[in-house]
Amino acid sequence: MVIADGGDSGEKIVTDRHVINLGRVRIFPDPGHDHEHCESAIMARAAAKCQQSGARLTEQRRLVLQTLARSHCSMGAYDILDKLREQGERLTPVAIYRQLDFLMDQGLVHRLSSLNAFVVCLGPEEGHGSQFLICTSCGVVAEVRNDPMDRSILDRADQAGFEITQPVVEVMGLCRHCRDQAGGDHEG
Repeated sequence: MVIADGGDSGEKIVTDRHVINLGRVRIFPDPGHDHEHCESAIMARAAAKCQQSGARLTEQRRLVLQTLARSHCSMGAYDILDKLREQGERLTPVAIYRQLDFLMDQGLVHRLSSLNAFVVCLGPEEGHGSQFLICTSCGVVAEVRNDPMDRSILDRADQAGFEITQPVVEVMGLCRHCRDQAGGDHEG
């Protein structure tokens, strides 16, 4: 899912199939949701993006992306390597980093600096700033799109004569599911 600013009508959730106006919204997946749908949609968008740009989504690149796509959590390069080795794949750390560099260059993966980890981009069709809500309990990461925030960051940087190389905002906290599990359904 990607959160997008809907202008005067408020924010909306944009998925493969739906645009949902926000009230009190769930941008983190429910624990029992159909994750296979997420994975197949991510892989289809990646294939289309690479075909459109003329880039090759090689077998190693596909394996690394698919490993990330199998979870809504971020993963470090060595976590990806371990998962692939469990599947019988024989990649090296250098190969994993090369594949991640390619996937980031294509806009298919984001790097979360605070975690030294990577997460699939849920909106690779267009360039955008990246804002993430990261649950410190379960590790799930939600990518949030907020065009006014992007513009504000760009405007402030421009006013300061600052050239942005990575417009990323990472916010740590508890997702609704983890908060509810702990018994604290806080309204906010």
